[in-house]
Amino acid sequence: MASVGATPGRTPQGPGPREASASFPSPAPVPEPREAEEEDEEEPAEIHLCVLWSSGYLGIAYYDTSDSTIYFMPDAPDHESLQLLQRGLEISKQRLLSGNYSFIPDSMTATEKILFLSSIIPFDCLLTVRALGGLLKFLGRRRIGVELEDYNVSIPILGFKKFALTHLVSIDQDTYSVLQIFKSEPHPSVYKVASGLKEGLSLFGILNRCRCKWGEKLLRLWFTRPTQDLEELNSRLDVIQFFLLPQNLDMAQMLHRLLGHIKNVPLILKRMKLSHTKVSDWQVLYKTVYSALGLRDACRSLPQSIQLFRDIAQEFSDDLHHIASLIGKVVDFEGSLAENRFTVLPNIDPEIDEKKRRLTGLPSFLTEVARKELENLDPRIPSCSVIYIPLIGFLLCIPRLPSMVETSDFEIEGLDFMFLSEEKLHYRSARTKELDALLGDLHCDIRDQETLLMYQLQCQVLARAAVLTQVLDLASRLDVLLALASAARDYGYSRPRYSPRLLGVRIQNGRHPLMELCARTFVPNSAECGGYKGRVKVITGPNSSGKSIYLKQVGLITFMALVGSFVPAEEAEIGAVDAIFTRIHSCESISLGLSTFMIDLNQQVAKAVNNATERSLVLIDEFGKGTNTVDGLALLAAVIRHWLALGPTCPHIFVATNFLSLIQLQLLPQGPLVQYLTMETCEDGNDLVFFYQVCEGVANASHASHTAAQAGLPEKLVARGKEVSDLICSGKPIKPVKELLKEKQMENCQMLVDKFLKLDLEDPSLDLDIFMRQEVLPAAATVL
Repeated sequence: MASVGATPGRTPQGPGPREASASFPSPAPVPEPREAEEEDEEEPAEIHLCVLWSSGYLGIAYYDTSDSTIYFMPDAPDHESLQLLQRGLEISKQRLLSGNYSFIPDSMTATEKILFLSSIIPFDCLLTVRALGGLLKFLGRRRIGVELEDYNVSIPILGFKKFALTHLVSIDQDTYSVLQIFKSEPHPSVYKVASGLKEGLSLFGILNRCRCKWGEKLLRLWFTRPTQDLEELNSRLDVIQFFLLPQNLDMAQMLHRLLGHIKNVPLILKRMKLSHTKVSDWQVLYKTVYSALGLRDACRSLPQSIQLFRDIAQEFSDDLHHIASLIGKVVDFEGSLAENRFTVLPNIDPEIDEKKRRLTGLPSFLTEVARKELENLDPRIPSCSVIYIPLIGFLLCIPRLPSMVETSDFEIEGLDFMFLSEEKLHYRSARTKELDALLGDLHCDIRDQETLLMYQLQCQVLARAAVLTQVLDLASRLDVLLALASAARDYGYSRPRYSPRLLGVRIQNGRHPLMELCARTFVPNSAECGGYKGRVKVITGPNSSGKSIYLKQVGLITFMALVGSFVPAEEAEIGAVDAIFTRIHSCESISLGLSTFMIDLNQQVAKAVNNATERSLVLIDEFGKGTNTVDGLALLAAVIRHWLALGPTCPHIFVATNFLSLIQLQLLPQGPLVQYLTMETCEDGNDLVFFYQVCEGVANASHASHTAAQAGLPEKLVARGKEVSDLICSGKPIKPVKELLKEKQMENCQMLVDKFLKLDLEDPSLDLDIFMRQEVLPAAATVL
């Protein structure tokens, strides 16, 4: 066991104009405090994970502090081989059943609580139960989130949620990086330099149009967990397609506005559990619940054949209306903002109303009391007042006279001196003591009674926490799909089709989702790698002709389809893809202690060779260029031949290379598995025109000199490089440039003349034989 803390069908038809209308509850007006519209500050989320592995079976449970929820993955029990699991199993069960969970009503008996938990947690999964028990023990020992609270305050657990790791598509971190699915960059604001990063130009960045942070979080989760579950993918696409219909645009915009009021409910529930609720929390919860009711009423007017609409219409129960009604009738938002604490509206508690009435009429009453007190004081005292101080009570306040110098001078008969503040003396008199007995500490009494009402209101909300959690789950899902629909509408994406029998992908006129936003014009290209033929596509072409973009385009369109998004293509058919492997960019890191080429081999190509199956997509760009040309070419050919030897179980491979010798030397076997593609170009005099169009064939040259000229290299260097390249290709010897040779000879001649001029023939120690052998003859050899 280990505990780790970490700082991750049918096309729906749109409703007619009448069906699109919906009635929504009108919430009472809520004052807008300074922080009401700002997202509440969030502590850095932590995940505490407990993993148990035995006899080939795995049980996982983790606690996410961002929503105070425990997630667990059921295991596949094997009663014959898991004999060691009996140890600690009963303790884990007891720890689970004895936990204090806010989502379980206090009115439940012990038996009812066991039945309720059994409906959530699979107690027949022994590994999962032990993992959950270990996680609860770790959380209780570390007191995650309640480190500063009393020991009797338990860890806030707002729910248990099941997750599964089946049907996931394997994508490593290098692939996410090179395809620019995620891209973080420093935030430009000087106020957020220390707080971290922001999303740069990435696929996530252009698709993330979510209105609430939990929608953004769910979209990121979908991106990190692409799936092969066709039922789940089609259910997402059904919602997107529904909102893309022109008659549903107004409905989509209205739902998007409502989703903007769905805030961080788990954080509010956690504060309620710990009795740390803020005034703004009640306002945020009030708006969230009323927005959820608006979402429910809207979804009830939408086609119930779509699962998400049906779930929202059914799961958003009347408990939401009960919560909103309670908060609206009890909480005095204006008074709470004015006093910066929880206050209640009139007519909620007669006792509180009476005390507030007394407190309101207190100033005029105290003025009358002060007038009577002044009649009994020393005539030298010009004025006095009666004041009320919370926790102290009523006091008589008189100004300090010039004669009152020492403390003993403060004594006045019939009055008890209390303290001196700002040249005013404060006393207790018989009348103030009578007021204390009659009225008491009104402020504290009112605050205590309102705090008690707040606690009762919190209990009512926490008892219905399950529906609030369901609101967050379904609203965030709707938010993500509305965001994907908005992007699909703006960028002209189309719905992909899924074919389980197709091993590979077929893309008609696909586009790179990022490049098309940066380029003035973008040339679409098709790709097909389904079936037995053409499983290995070798793409050649000049530098800067679009080979890398084509590879990334295929990978991104496949990825977008596997997260349930529309794709930038006229048509796309996605088969059973279980993984995407890439070797496109070299990832350098000093901390790894590996060379760039070793990283290419070890972390990218070797991973694809060892793990790719007949359902995997492999994208390789310019592999082998990090070492000697011959060795790199040999390794590339060996890797491709290894996959070709697999025959029908060969992965779907796209290889872009400038090693034209791979084809010219026929290093790959001939057969239907290999297909040669090239990027179409045309030479116009000395210029090279790129069409950025993929076609069958093989490039006859890399045209590196053209790329070098575009990069700004001097003409002479480009011409010399082309000349040397032509000599190597023709097998002729490379001769030095005559002009450069003549300049070198002149320099050597000048050096030889200088040596003779510096020679002192009268020097007795001069040996002309040695001078000639060591200085003249070697220099003369370089001149001749």
